[in-house]
Amino acid sequence: MNLERCRPADVEALTAFLREVDLTLSGLDAPRVRLWLERDEAGAIIGSTGYEISSDGHHALIRSVAVSPTQRSRGRGSALASFVLERAVEEGVSRAWLFSRRSGPFWQSLGFESADRDELAEALAGTHQVRLFQQTGQVSREVAWSRLLAAI
Repeated sequence: MNLERCRPADVEALTAFLREVDLTLSGLDAPRVRLWLERDEAGAIIGSTGYEISSDGHHALIRSVAVSPTQRSRGRGSALASFVLERAVEEGVSRAWLFSRRSGPFWQSLGFESADRDELAEALAGTHQVRLFQQTGQVSREVAWSRLLAAI
C-alpha cells in the first residue's frame, strides 16, 4: 500500500470519493485534519484514511477510512486504519475515537470498544466533525467507539 498525504489540490477528488462511499465530507481541509490517500495506477483514489486531532493533542477522531467498493475484502481497510493509528501515536495521541453506525464489527476487530458519544464529544469538542454533528443533531444518532493507543 502506497499512501500519500492529502494536499489542498486533492480535496475536491477526495470529496467526490468520500461522497461515493457515504462518509462525512465537511472539514477535509481543516488545519487539525490529517488525511492520506491511496491511488491506483491511473491516479484515481481507491482508499483514504485520516484523523482529526483534539486541541490538547491527546485524542484523535478517526475519519475518512474508506476503500473503493472494487478494492474491498482484501485487507485494505484494516491496513488503512492501522496506518492512521500509527501516525496518531507518532503525533502523541493516546486515545482514538470514531463515530460509526455501520462498521462496528470492523472497528472491534481492531481493538475498539463501544464508547459514550457524549464523552467523545467532550474530548473532541473543538473538532470540525463533532461541532458539525452537534449543530445538526446528528451526534445523538451516532454510535461512538474508542481505543487506547498505548498498545500500538
